[in-house]
Amino acid sequence: MLYRENGQFKTSYAADQQIFPILQDRWAIGLLLLVAFVAMPLLGSEYFFRAILIPFLILALAALGLNILVGYCGQISLGTGAFMAVGAYAAYNFMVRIDGMPLIVAMLLGGLAATVIGVLFGIPSLRIKGLYLAVATLAAQFFTDWAFLRIGWFTNHSTSGSVSVANLNVFGIPIESPVSKYLFCLVVVCVFALMAKNLTRSAIGRQWMAIRDMDVAAAVIGIRPVYAKLTAFAVSSFIVGVAGVLWAFVYLGAWEPAAFSIDRSFQLLFMVIIGGLGSISGAFLGAAFMVLLPVVLDQLPHWLGIPISTATVSHLVHMIFGALIVFFLIVEPHGLAKLWSVGKQKMRLWPFPH
Repeated sequence: MLYRENGQFKTSYAADQQIFPILQDRWAIGLLLLVAFVAMPLLGSEYFFRAILIPFLILALAALGLNILVGYCGQISLGTGAFMAVGAYAAYNFMVRIDGMPLIVAMLLGGLAATVIGVLFGIPSLRIKGLYLAVATLAAQFFTDWAFLRIGWFTNHSTSGSVSVANLNVFGIPIESPVSKYLFCLVVVCVFALMAKNLTRSAIGRQWMAIRDMDVAAAVIGIRPVYAKLTAFAVSSFIVGVAGVLWAFVYLGAWEPAAFSIDRSFQLLFMVIIGGLGSISGAFLGAAFMVLLPVVLDQLPHWLGIPISTATVSHLVHMIFGALIVFFLIVEPHGLAKLWSVGKQKMRLWPFPH
């Protein structure tokens, strides 16, 4: 009886169209934000920030951008790692070549650079779809891997091919400690999640979903496929590019093109599929699944007191992780967000059977 809507009346269009129309949802989100912004910085350990929370937030942001393209617009992409790399290297060059470049501005400019490349490689979506489009976006992955390895200008002519950043600060506040890095990532992720949620509820979001469901019918009712598809690529690439800047600057500190390999693209695609296509919360649930499950599986033999070598544990983690992904996709192909939605619906009806 805790999740009921009795007595919650909507007296205006704004109240009816708010993001969280149920009071319990607003309380839950407020409590979650309170824990994230207050409790975690006070109670979390350095390992917890570096190994779990920071990569979770950044990968969730990247999965959020990919979900806009794949889940909301229905355009398959295997070049997410490439767009992350473009954002990271563009922001690095802005920081290196322009004295006094603020981190926030460099991050947004990196996102804009990723937007340009994303739209460029999104042009084939106007003619092809499905697996053919996936192969076309995969070309972006191979092209960026080659460019950042072979063209020395992108790495400021680094002999090793790796680049690094240091002394990060935002408005004079240093971003050096694990807590400051976590809070910075958390603020960026919250802002972009709110922006993405409002975009998907707006007119352009409805156009994306119409293109996803049936592009021919969408064109018949007046939706321009060119505009809808390219804006989806642009918004998705911008968010993914910003995530690439955070991954390189905040999480890694020093990186090389291998940090944004095709494995990263597949990892993000798995996050979107497992979390739930066409769902903002699905990006966070998928990222939590992909980040936390390997850590739990890696530590489980130690917790149970089972003597297994580190190499064996590593192989077993990959095997169990892959089996769980396959099992989960068979049991619930619509992702964790669907399970959460069904659970909330049942809570709204409980204890009545109808």
